[in-house]
Amino acid sequence: MTRPPAALRRALFRSTTATTLILLAGCTPGPAPAQPRGSLPTAGPVPAGTALLPGMPPPIDPGDVYAADRPGHLAPAAARARPLVYVPNFGSDTVSVIDPRTYKVVRTVPAGHGPQHVVPSWDLRTLWVNDNAGNTLIPIDPVTARFGRPVPVDDPYNLYFTPDGRFAMVMAESRRAIVFSDPHTMAPRHVLPVGCDGVNHADFSADGRYFIATCEFSGDLVKVDTAAQRVVGRLHLPGHAMPQDIKISPDGRTWYVADMQTSGLWVVDGDRPAVRTFVPTGDGAHGLYPSRDSRYLYVSNRGAGSVSVLDFRTGRVVSTWRLPGHASPDMGGVSADGRILWLSGRYDREVYAIDTTTGRLIARIPVGSEPHGLCVWPQPGRYSLGHTGILR
Repeated sequence: MTRPPAALRRALFRSTTATTLILLAGCTPGPAPAQPRGSLPTAGPVPAGTALLPGMPPPIDPGDVYAADRPGHLAPAAARARPLVYVPNFGSDTVSVIDPRTYKVVRTVPAGHGPQHVVPSWDLRTLWVNDNAGNTLIPIDPVTARFGRPVPVDDPYNLYFTPDGRFAMVMAESRRAIVFSDPHTMAPRHVLPVGCDGVNHADFSADGRYFIATCEFSGDLVKVDTAAQRVVGRLHLPGHAMPQDIKISPDGRTWYVADMQTSGLWVVDGDRPAVRTFVPTGDGAHGLYPSRDSRYLYVSNRGAGSVSVLDFRTGRVVSTWRLPGHASPDMGGVSADGRILWLSGRYDREVYAIDTTTGRLIARIPVGSEPHGLCVWPQPGRYSLGHTGILR
């Protein structure tokens, strides 16, 4: 990595201002009860699977959490958006805007200091640039592609939304906390200390009642009750794990956790939470993206310069797409029609457009330094849970 994680975390921590400390002091952190390491207890305030989180849109298909994400199924708000790919360049402090029809950069926009991800809001009406070291969220109007006035937010490494749309969840990585905030103004409402190092990615259960977040630098998973906004379980992954992205299977029973250090996927049982097995994929397993037909999970292997294709039904890797030359596929998303997988090339100042039918590299697009969590927009689905586009 070009910037050691520990050094980056210390630098971000030192950037805390007195204003930020006062802001966080005004929030009431909830308790984080101690849980035994090595298990994620099914017992909690509200057992998963009994009923949907109140206010959450009911699933189209109870057996497939991605059923609303089929090609062409754009919500009205998303259908009005201009088709573009937004690429945050962490090292250049910019966002590159790509026209997906021509595979060319049409604009490069200044974006604070250290932008990490571009995240669609729950209502699909705004895209948020996570200006991490600059401590702001920068709104983009997806209809006009215009960048708005930055909103002060402390340490926004990543951003998620609760399935009922009531809260934004700022993943304050260097603060070891998740900040539940107003989904429109981003004003903090509740700070949840998670007790682990490097919390940054998450996904929600099929019923929305809990989510599991990964802690990159301590090798932990934390289970959080969505409504109560408190930690109800922990799981320390084997060895020297460095968990990154996390995705739930279409049937909601299995969680896949990309491990950049162990170079594959930890498979966590969704009914009896515990590590079930490990699936090797490639050096530096990082980003996870379901196909539009819910059949496959695309795994970007940043160190190996490849993408592994896992069959959800069998849990096995059925194909590996190796990108030509030197490549470092990182974060991204699948096009609205499902035909192209877009990934940033973190250490090669480029973006990859990959044919999902053949695995062939269609385009290699030069962008800024250290491109990270790019967002393909629009995407099908009814509402967004955040990151670079987790829609249901």
